[in-house]
Amino acid sequence: MQEIAFKAEDGFPLRGTLFSGPGQQPAVLISSAAAVPDSFYRHFANRLLELGASHVLTYDYRGVAKSQVPKGWKPRLHMKDWAVLDMPAALDELKNASGNKPIVGIGHSFGGVALGLCNRSVDFERYTTLASLSGYYRNTAEPIAVFARMNLLGVPLTYPLGRLPKWSGIGEALPGSIFRDWARWCRNRNFLFEDPKVPEARHFSAVEIPVLGIGINDDPWGTPRAVRLFLERLVNADVHELWLSPENRADQIGHLGYFRKTRAETLWPDVMGWLLNGTLPTNAIKRVGARAA
Repeated sequence: MQEIAFKAEDGFPLRGTLFSGPGQQPAVLISSAAAVPDSFYRHFANRLLELGASHVLTYDYRGVAKSQVPKGWKPRLHMKDWAVLDMPAALDELKNASGNKPIVGIGHSFGGVALGLCNRSVDFERYTTLASLSGYYRNTAEPIAVFARMNLLGVPLTYPLGRLPKWSGIGEALPGSIFRDWARWCRNRNFLFEDPKVPEARHFSAVEIPVLGIGINDDPWGTPRAVRLFLERLVNADVHELWLSPENRADQIGHLGYFRKTRAETLWPDVMGWLLNGTLPTNAIKRVGARAA
């Protein structure tokens, strides 16, 4: 495990963690959920190495955790830059580190959305989107609470502070402009897909690789409707859908729980088999006739 530094195309300095092993299986890029640090995925990355991945790269998007905004940085920070600029930079870094081995990827929440925005899907052999969704607040299981936390608490805080602080409860501290983008998308019935400030959404139709789209049945953000509306945007991809459930009511998975180490023996094997070997889980269902909403 090695802490690394690299730069996006616009010069923004990014930080990540490169996991290297003797395995000969594909290299894996792990792209985070919004406001989640790359360290959250370290146990998942280590298990991939144990199963034969040659390299695994986790990274922090601009303005998050270790990828802090450098002093004197002037350009406005956009949330879409996480996908349009930061993800391609991480992908190139992993390619260089792995000696151009085949690359596969898993994107958690926003990390799945990033596959469609980045216009680099052809660089992946296959991809997993986990708890990735079309984030209109009314598609969540708690629409009133989500709207209030984002727009009545979060957005107002960003103006005097210049950022959304960690104590707000959303996750890692975020630059204010990035959080306001996120909140704006979540107020829109079509999320970012019809935002004139995100023309890169057109690249979703260019994704043609195999995708395993995973939903979590007790995820308050990634409800079946929210996940379905997201997966329908991958109109030309070979998409299989898989839903995971907690074993009992006390054993909640939620939006973040999949990657916790306690899930290693129960939830990880199917996804790791898909990433490293291309073996689809037996209960994955092929999506037929998906089309843009």
